[in-house]
Amino acid sequence: MEYNSSREPLIIPEYGRNVQNLIKYCKTVEDPKMRQALAERIVVLMSQMNPQSRTMEDYQVRLWKHFFQIADYDIDVTPPIGEKPKPEDRIKKPERVSYPTKDTKFRHYGSNVQKLIAKAISMEDGPKKDAFVEVIASYMKLAYKTWNREHYVSDEMIIEDLEHLSGGKLKVAHNADLDNLHKQLQQQQQQSRRSNNGKRQSGPKHNRGRVRRKRKR
Repeated sequence: MEYNSSREPLIIPEYGRNVQNLIKYCKTVEDPKMRQALAERIVVLMSQMNPQSRTMEDYQVRLWKHFFQIADYDIDVTPPIGEKPKPEDRIKKPERVSYPTKDTKFRHYGSNVQKLIAKAISMEDGPKKDAFVEVIASYMKLAYKTWNREHYVSDEMIIEDLEHLSGGKLKVAHNADLDNLHKQLQQQQQQSRRSNNGKRQSGPKHNRGRVRRKRKR
């Protein structure tokens, strides 16, 4: 198990460790289009975690500033609107959010899950709400795996925790895929590895060919 004391500090605590890890991984994606697409999906997730801030001016610009701040301004992506943030545009870190004592056993999901759950509860019933609940459950499963990589977590456990945290107001569809976010990250990691392996293999083969020609002479 990985303890908080051994982890790197959270740059902006309000987004939690999973968003920070996603942005950290995004920096390693070599394909520019894949990296840009992943960055935009992460910013959408960040916006869902802070719906109360949408009334602020330049809301999207602020989100991208937070994204670049978490990335330490060392990532090659382009915000759809506004200029690319710079270190001098750094936004002051929000104060750490305290966890409710009654839900301490769910701390590994992060305080942002409560915000997502509150938003889902306020939505009208229908496909859009069902899809959003599935995203929350997928995020919870990813958060649990990040918190404790050695412990197996089942969909049933995540569904039970979600029902508890929502006071029984949210239900996950029977055909929901709770590994959706995890699969996306795995696919991107595999594509990145294939790309790296291809570059490594092409280099040595070329060098070996040169060595053989020299030996024949």
